[in-house]
Amino acid sequence: MSIMDLIEKGKKSVNKRQAKQTLNNQVIGAAVGLTVGAVVGTLLAPKSGKETREDLANTAMDLPGKAKEVLEIVKEKVEEAKEQLQATKSKVVADLEAKE
Repeated sequence: MSIMDLIEKGKKSVNKRQAKQTLNNQVIGAAVGLTVGAVVGTLLAPKSGKETREDLANTAMDLPGKAKEVLEIVKEKVEEAKEQLQATKSKVVADLEAKE
């Protein structure tokens, strides 16, 4: 395996990591979008002020739980990315040592 092959392999690894980071960003974006949509929908709903305030209070009570769920998902994705990065690093090091 030539140095050019190793460079190409490294580029592919970087592209995979970037794809996973994009997925993490999409998960976070979706969670934020859902939250904002729920609040806006509540504010624009044709209800009395008292009902709207109650809905907002209920939504606010649910937000910490939803945020924890999203945070757990993100933590899992970060751990997966770390494991894959370590595996790729080990493979590249082994390939380089085999060349020597």
